[in-house]
Amino acid sequence: MSQKLFDSSEQDTLAEIIAHRRDIRGNNFLSTPIEKEKLDKILNAASLAPSVGFSQPWEFVMVNDKATRTAIVDDHRLANSAAKEKFTRNEQSKYSELKLEGIIESPINIAVFYCPSNAPVLGQDSMPEMGEYSVVCAIQNMWLTARAMNIGLGWVSILNPETLKSLLNAPREHKLIGYLCIGYVKEFLAQPELEKLQWRDRKKLTIISEKY
Repeated sequence: MSQKLFDSSEQDTLAEIIAHRRDIRGNNFLSTPIEKEKLDKILNAASLAPSVGFSQPWEFVMVNDKATRTAIVDDHRLANSAAKEKFTRNEQSKYSELKLEGIIESPINIAVFYCPSNAPVLGQDSMPEMGEYSVVCAIQNMWLTARAMNIGLGWVSILNPETLKSLLNAPREHKLIGYLCIGYVKEFLAQPELEKLQWRDRKKLTIISEKY
């Protein structure tokens, strides 16, 4: 089988998908179901992510139960309240206006876990965190594939991982890496929402040629 090469048009398309990827909030999701074949493409893209030692250390848990989702939202609210207190008073005012999750609103929730290996993993000995980074790569593949199909994805990070593991009966040794909300959206914003709201400015790309 000959190697696959991509032309400039395909390269430009990938650049456009990356540039227009967005983190979707709960006030932007539609209730429209996602077709099974499209969800399969998103999950298959995750399985093609690079992983240290070809370990593929990920596990995807579909969260469909309404009571479970409600309990996860309750945990988010507790964690969100605690997180808000760490910002300045002015930032807290902005923070209160943000809708930071779409757990109930999105048609699909997926918890993504890192599953450590009981055996040595090639390339992971001196940097054990590489296994978790591999799972992050899988999530990025999901995000870009979803965006290519005009489907939104939001990554909820304001959660207590141990509470969520308990709610999902996850094995003790598994580590929660991401909780994802996926669905069609009302709109894809022209720029990231937090940039648009002036929560933070985009940093200029800095390249260090050799060392600090």
